[in-house]
Amino acid sequence: MRNIIKLSLMAIVMFNGHLFAQNFGVKAGLNLSNLIERDHNTIDSEFKPGFHIGATAEFPIKEIFSFETGLLLSTKGYKTPKRLYGSFGDAQVINYREETVNLLYLDIPLTAKISFDVSNAKIYGSFGSYIGVGLSGKHKTEISYNPNDDPNLMMEVDVEWGSDENDDFKRLDYGLSAEVGVEFNAVQVGVSYSIGIADIMPNIGSQSNRVKNQVVGISLGFKFG
Repeated sequence: MRNIIKLSLMAIVMFNGHLFAQNFGVKAGLNLSNLIERDHNTIDSEFKPGFHIGATAEFPIKEIFSFETGLLLSTKGYKTPKRLYGSFGDAQVINYREETVNLLYLDIPLTAKISFDVSNAKIYGSFGSYIGVGLSGKHKTEISYNPNDDPNLMMEVDVEWGSDENDDFKRLDYGLSAEVGVEFNAVQVGVSYSIGIADIMPNIGSQSNRVKNQVVGISLGFKFG
């Protein structure tokens, strides 16, 4: 984490002299998120659809190289498939549960970008890091008594942010990100992937079970300047 912060500060200093050559923009799109364990095995969950939206700033360095950052509201989290649960007391109640965790972050991307002219468009690729701060979250549980029925019961609670073992998620997230796409004049279409480095679940103490965010994004952007 310290190295990421140092790189961020260095980038701000390095590109301070290019403030009059920047391009500002806006972007928004689809997020598909879930969680991944330390050994890169996906937790038993499905990709949960969500969104990202925010502002971007690009600072040219050379003809084909630039530095890109911004402020993005981004949803993360996961959704479990419908699974069988049982309570084997006197009632012997059998039910099916589906859980969804919706997390909202403020992300700051810090990426190096390379672009190539192809006919009337530009092909680009970027790679770097991101820092995210958790803003809000909901944990929803849906219960049904038949796998094909609509939910008979739904419960929703707020996510508890913090570093104590009784909290749900740590507020700080950081990791690596990459994106490829194409630009048509001021319009930009891209596909991105980000994977967390931070262990975001404080209630998991074992180093072998560290849990990280994972997000695939599809975005549409518009640049000014």
